Amino acid sequence: MSHIAVERNRRRQMNEHLKVLRSLTPCFYIKRGDQASIIAGVIEFIKELHLVLQSLEAKKRRKSLSPSPGPSPRPILQLSPTPESPFSPNNNNLFKELGACCNSPVADVEAKISGSNVILRTISKRIPGQVVKIINVLEKLSFEILHLNISSMQDTVLYSFVIKIGLECQLSLEELAVEVQKSFSSDVLCISEI
Repeated sequence: MSHIAVERNRRRQMNEHLKVLRSLTPCFYIKRGDQASIIAGVIEFIKELHLVLQSLEAKKRRKSLSPSPGPSPRPILQLSPTPESPFSPNNNNLFKELGACCNSPVADVEAKISGSNVILRTISKRIPGQVVKIINVLEKLSFEILHLNISSMQDTVLYSFVIKIGLECQLSLEELAVEVQKSFSSDVLCISEI
């Protein structure tokens, strides 16, 4: 009899905790109402928040070391996931990534190859209509948007795109990052570092 009461109490507590997790997570992260979907959605949300936090910390370090007057693209080559990355071995996403960044005081833009797709991430202050500008740039450059995820915290927003490369596209990742960076301000000019 006491075993049944203990089990009932455990299920009640589990359901209460799941309700709290669901209420703290934006609805578009949770596809269905079952426990596995709620937990998977919370994990994705935490990963996105972790990316936002890392980006904000990196931006803060860059500004404190040497504020730059304009954006500058820099190629990156990551042969294995970093331990603090949400793409660490514990997350079963072991793949090689090739990418490029174009950062400015207005926004940070990162493009990475993932299989036959490109993962494009931008982080910036919330700018009305900015996501539409980015979508227009991607479509003009013959990219097909497969997925868009928008995460925001206070006045900062992270746009994560998964895009398919069109056959007519002749851009490098660095050029893509620069083109998307230009969409944040028509006055901003990206200059390539040597």
